[in-house]
This record gives sequence, structure tokens and C-alpha cells, in this order.
Amino acid sequence: MNAAKDSSELVAQLRVRHALSQRVQDGDANEEEKAIAKKKTYRNYGLDLMKGRVHDTLKAGVLEPSMSKIKQLKSAVEACISIMRIDTIIKLDPEQPADDGHGH
Repeated sequence: MNAAKDSSELVAQLRVRHALSQRVQDGDANEEEKAIAKKKTYRNYGLDLMKGRVHDTLKAGVLEPSMSKIKQLKSAVEACISIMRIDTIIKLDPEQPADDGHGH
């Protein structure tokens, strides 16, 4: 939508290709679908919003390294752990008894 393209049409085309790729991997596709999916390598398809079409991102040189995803997940886990520790410290801090001056 931000690229001023018909998002529903592009996403539908992309989902068809990804679904076909998954059916081929699962063994649910017929021989014609298998041949098309292997030739086109639909699992690598993504959106080209400059041209408004679905294309093979691997051939276009667009890669998303797994290392960046791993770092993002690690950062998210670390942030979550920090928040949980702070929450635990707040809950574990016992309430101090009021000092009435008599030492009780």
C-alpha cells in the first residue's frame, strides 16, 4: 500500500507461489506443478515494489542473512529477560515494617 500498488493482488500472487512451493516440498503437488515450481524456485520469490510484480529475490540479489534474524531474536530475548528480572526484583522486595520507635 505504501508503494501505491495493488497490495491485495501482489500478496495473492506471492501466496500462490509460496503455497505451490510448499506443496511441492510436502509431496502434495502433481507432476506439472512440481516441474514449474522447480524451474521457477518459487520458495525464493518476493515482491518488487518498484516494478509492482512478484519476482525471484535470490536472482535479484536481495538476501536477508539469517545472522541478522538471530541477532534480533537474541536482543529481544535479552530485553525480555531484563524486564522479567526487574519485575521479579520489585515483587521480591519485602515491605519494610514501620518503625514505631519501640523496636518492635
